[in-house]
Amino acid sequence: MLLQNLLLVGMAGAPGGAGQQSSPMLMVGWLVIMVALFYFMMILPQQRREKARRNLLSAVKTGDRVVFGGGLIGVVANVKQDMFVIKVADNVKIEVVRAAVTRVLHDDQDLRAATKE
Repeated sequence: MLLQNLLLVGMAGAPGGAGQQSSPMLMVGWLVIMVALFYFMMILPQQRREKARRNLLSAVKTGDRVVFGGGLIGVVANVKQDMFVIKVADNVKIEVVRAAVTRVLHDDQDLRAATKE
C-alpha cells in the first residue's frame, strides 16, 4: 500500500503544469528505494542460499549419502580437499568435485523428496 502511494505521488508531478521539473532529491530518493528493493529481494536471499550451501559442503563426511547435480546418488568413501571419492556400487568408486553435491540424504524419506523435485 505504501509503495502504491509513493508511485502515485511520484507520477503525479507538480500541480502547476508540465513546465516544472521534479526535484533532484526526489530522483535520488527513488534511486535509493530501488537499490534497497533490489538488495533485499535479490542479493540478500542469494547470499543466504550460498552460505547454506557452503555449510552443507563443509559438513559432508565419510559415510554420508549424497545427491549430485546430474542425479547420481552415492556414499562418500573418502573426503579430499576439493573432491569426494564416492562409492556408487560394489567395487565401483568415482571421484567427483565437491561443488557437484546438491543434497545430503539422511534417510529414505529424503530420497523420496529428492526425486519429486
